[in-house]
Amino acid sequence: MRVLWRTIGMLAVTQGVCWAQVAPVPQQPRPAMPEAQLVREVVYNELNDHQGHGYWRYWIERHTPKETKLENQIETAQGPVTRLALTNGHPISPETQQQEGARLRRLLSSPAEQARHIRDYAEDEERIGHVVALMADAFVYRYAGEENGCYKLTFSPNPNYPAHSIEARVIHAMSGTLWVDARMKRMVRLDAQVQENLDFGFGLLGRLYKGGWFQIERTRVSATDWKTERLEVHIAGRALLVKSFARETSERRGGFVPVPAGMNLAQGMAVLDQTQAQSQTEAAPRPKGLVAPTVLALRP
Repeated sequence: MRVLWRTIGMLAVTQGVCWAQVAPVPQQPRPAMPEAQLVREVVYNELNDHQGHGYWRYWIERHTPKETKLENQIETAQGPVTRLALTNGHPISPETQQQEGARLRRLLSSPAEQARHIRDYAEDEERIGHVVALMADAFVYRYAGEENGCYKLTFSPNPNYPAHSIEARVIHAMSGTLWVDARMKRMVRLDAQVQENLDFGFGLLGRLYKGGWFQIERTRVSATDWKTERLEVHIAGRALLVKSFARETSERRGGFVPVPAGMNLAQGMAVLDQTQAQSQTEAAPRPKGLVAPTVLALRP
């Protein structure tokens, strides 16, 4: 990853300059604990937040090679509910509005759809928690200084980690940089890159290609809650002998506003409808230009 290699180069140059000085230069303060223990505390805090976080509404801007979509999303006790607002910077068509409304009504009226929605949400939460938990043991961390109130740690695969599952093997194949809020001990940013081709079933079942990368940036939205505000995923590979796949996603989130934790799907949809109407009203005076995401920032 370019960011990682530039950082390593800058650190090397800085160390060389320090050796050349006649007078000693004070070293940057280090964490009061070993890197591994710091990461374990970060993982604990992230998992604790994962189990007891607040609920929020916000906009999501998703970029893919084909299009850009802007959605409004609200978190409920039964999982998040999302409604499309813009496509490629333009308000959605009346036909698409009807399709979105029909999709949400179908979710609200079908017990089977609701059960599937809740199950998918629970599986996603469990998967996220499992991946975060892997961070403590799957990597070897090295302190690389401080930056904007964060401890900066580089990481590489732990040679002693037994990566048995496919998920663990994918995570273990990565190296990169982790930024940790020095006071809150929360993950602020994670840059990771696949360093080598990763084969499954000796390459017969699939391969994850070297050079794939992802990036996560997070922001503090309350005294205890942190939310993802940027996500980049750029990976490619091959599955089942011949089928190639690629994942190219760029996602931004913003306009975070807290909502009651006990809301159900119906209540969440009502808030989405209100947000959609407000967004369309605010976007109406700008017919000649692209509607910026800030226009759709959700307000209390």
